[in-house]
Amino acid sequence: MNRTRWSLLVAAACVAVGAGAISLGRPVRERPAASVLDAGSRASIASRWKTRVDTVRRGELLLSVLERAGLTRDDAVRALQSARTVDARRIRPGTTITTRVNPDSGKTEVVLQLAIDRLVRLSRTEKSWSESEEKLQWQTDTVVVGGVVQSTLTAAVERGAESFPASVRDEVAYALADILEYRVDLSRDLRQGDSVRVLLERQRAPNGAVRPGNILAARLTVDGRKVEALRFAHNTDRPNYFDGEGKSMRAAFLRAPLAFRRISSVFGRRKHPILGIWRAHQGTDYSAASGTPVRALGDGTVVFAGWKGGYGRVVEIKHRNGFLTRYGHLSAFASGIKAGASVSISRTIGFVGASGLATAPHLHFEVLVGGVHRDPRVALRSVTGEPLGTVDQNAFGALKSRLMAMLEGPTSRISLNGVRTDTARHGGD
Repeated sequence: MNRTRWSLLVAAACVAVGAGAISLGRPVRERPAASVLDAGSRASIASRWKTRVDTVRRGELLLSVLERAGLTRDDAVRALQSARTVDARRIRPGTTITTRVNPDSGKTEVVLQLAIDRLVRLSRTEKSWSESEEKLQWQTDTVVVGGVVQSTLTAAVERGAESFPASVRDEVAYALADILEYRVDLSRDLRQGDSVRVLLERQRAPNGAVRPGNILAARLTVDGRKVEALRFAHNTDRPNYFDGEGKSMRAAFLRAPLAFRRISSVFGRRKHPILGIWRAHQGTDYSAASGTPVRALGDGTVVFAGWKGGYGRVVEIKHRNGFLTRYGHLSAFASGIKAGASVSISRTIGFVGASGLATAPHLHFEVLVGGVHRDPRVALRSVTGEPLGTVDQNAFGALKSRLMAMLEGPTSRISLNGVRTDTARHGGD
């Protein structure tokens, strides 16, 4: 009897200890069996999604890309039919296409990255397709780019634009050239040792891509002369550029007849390459590939368009204030260019060639004032834009002080949304 009682006590103690151990462990939350099964089902489905990242090849149809990702022809056709904001026939080569397909549920998603900041999603649930468009937000701050000219403006800016990927640095130089093209002939006026500083926006995409934004202020020192440009909005929603004195950077004349130019000789005397004699070279030769568009330096009227001796095919345009510009050695005239035709500034009037007395494709350009040949650098330098009105002078002056201080200071502190943003200064003079 005692032995039996002792056995029962030991058994009871073991049960008590076991129960205590269980009570000290992590409690297990009770869940309905359906939810457990559903969770397992979801995990299983998620694990079976098949993702493919592809790009559109040159000459390839978007339909072929989707079929290569595993969609049937019918599914691919329906997906593209649901795309209202996309023309499948005009998708550029290199466009990234991400496709996610679930073979069990039939759910499919096609993502077209049409730009760094634009996605179009085509989604299928059960048997229908739908489209949605997503705009990705860019984060904007500012940086200062600076450099010293050793050969060209482009090279100087690229060396100082460490804030940007190498693949987009030349865009900064091109944007600056567009602003300055009414004041500086960047192919001739620059000298070794000239300097440039640019305050501009730097934009970052959610995927880490970086691109240049608007130029806010710039200063170019050309042979000791400072050329300033500031972005300022007045009376309109669209900002424009003005010089340090508040005059519009847009003037009556461009400073060069080619948008992308490389000069081969300067104003003065030279030995003619065909005649072989020294003669006054009344103008400037711009070396460029055959077919490069030639643009009118300013508004005016065509007074001659035809063949003229050594000039070959030539266009002459009469402007206000006694100015006449001449464009020689053209390969062809642009449509509508004939005597009596009115042209506006920057309009294409012809194309670079080697007609007449020319040994290689180039543009021969002349400026005459009152019938007398003038060096374009001198004749056009005094032509400036319209000044700001009195009502805008105070606002412009305050903006100029602020931007120029940022341009020269150790840090840049501005952003489009008004939030103060500090960024290190890049490049230098």
